[in-house]
Amino acid sequence: MRTLFLDCISGISGDMMVGALCDLGVKPSALEWELSQLELGDFHMHFERQERQHISGIHFSIHGGNTHRPEQDAPCACGHEHPHEHEHEHHHGHEHPHEHGHSHEHSHEEESHRTYAQIRALLASSELSAFVKKHALSMFHRIAVAEAKIHGKPVEEVAFHEVGALDSIADIVCVCTGIEALGVEEVRFSPLADGRGTVETAHGTFPVPAPATLEILAGIPVGQMDVPFELITPTGAAIAAEFGRSFGLMPALRIEKIGYGLGSRSLPNRPNALRAILGEAEAEPAGPYLRDTIVRVETNLDDLSPEITGAVLSRLLEAGALDATLSPLQMKKNRPGVLLTVLCEEGVLEKIAALLFAETSAFGIRMDRVERWKLDRRLETVSTPYGEIIVKRGLAGGKIVQTAPEFESCRAASERTGQPLRVIYEAALRAAVSDTTGRTDGLMR
Repeated sequence: MRTLFLDCISGISGDMMVGALCDLGVKPSALEWELSQLELGDFHMHFERQERQHISGIHFSIHGGNTHRPEQDAPCACGHEHPHEHEHEHHHGHEHPHEHGHSHEHSHEEESHRTYAQIRALLASSELSAFVKKHALSMFHRIAVAEAKIHGKPVEEVAFHEVGALDSIADIVCVCTGIEALGVEEVRFSPLADGRGTVETAHGTFPVPAPATLEILAGIPVGQMDVPFELITPTGAAIAAEFGRSFGLMPALRIEKIGYGLGSRSLPNRPNALRAILGEAEAEPAGPYLRDTIVRVETNLDDLSPEITGAVLSRLLEAGALDATLSPLQMKKNRPGVLLTVLCEEGVLEKIAALLFAETSAFGIRMDRVERWKLDRRLETVSTPYGEIIVKRGLAGGKIVQTAPEFESCRAASERTGQPLRVIYEAALRAAVSDTTGRTDGLMR
């Protein structure tokens, strides 16, 4: 299977992705032709070979009469500077010109305030290929849904202050075009990790990861690294959510080409680059289950108070662990003890290890990578005599094989109505079993 593996060593943004695809062999003329199918006015695309930390790659930028992707850290129309990394993305709906290192001055109101409906109409009526049109529409919809939730308004009323500008439309359309041009059958990602700190926006100071980025990545494992900049932009998040089949270690590939897409900023101790590896993956056994790789961390404890071990489990889950359990052991010198087991994504492994050494009496930990098979999951709401309850569906090959009411939703209904939690849970389960279609409120990978 022709596979594209994206090594997000410094995050991911739209312009970095475009640069990486071009470094793999996508012709700039093909991207220019595809953009010409849209009524975007005059624009100029630039593809320049540059270096970041001695890594050579392609830096992509675009500007036109109404939109310009300026130099990084220049003040933008929203009044904040982009401490970002990748000079690109321009927009997430909150006037964040921060997508990584560029500050896009959108001087024309009509360009900096396209609505989701306008962008959808622009793409839907275009002569773009069916593949490009489908995925570009889907990515803008992901961003619109995130913005609608953050700002508390209907999706159709979302205004893309920056995402609607020329540079963001170009990033999304060019990414879809490049993936199609390379004949990619699946896209896999390394573990995603954003930077830290805050970003100034027209709506105030927001933490990194930006709110829109987190909403778009809901259901996808994401951590943070100690870099004081935004590394994943909303457009980058939409690319990951749209195309990512897995987020973990690189699969076994017969490598064909390697490309690098560069951001504008020079980062400390790492190249500001997105590495793209194109190759042929060996066929996996056919099956209906999702697969990924996670880390299993273990340590034996025989001298820790039960109160402390219980508290450690809570701390581990708060730190990003997927699961944390205790199993009884009979240890040396006939001492009773426990086996503490933690399952986590690669991106939070260092944080988990640091917490174990700081919060327990462990002098060492063991770890290995394990393949995980899992059901595709989606959240739905069902109607019960006690109000709407969220239920989780587990699907294999598109068929529902597991259904379970969400505990917190049941507990909230129990507190609201005064009915026993067990009664609420059973009512939600009956409603879920009788309604196999449900009303989808969100998807989780």
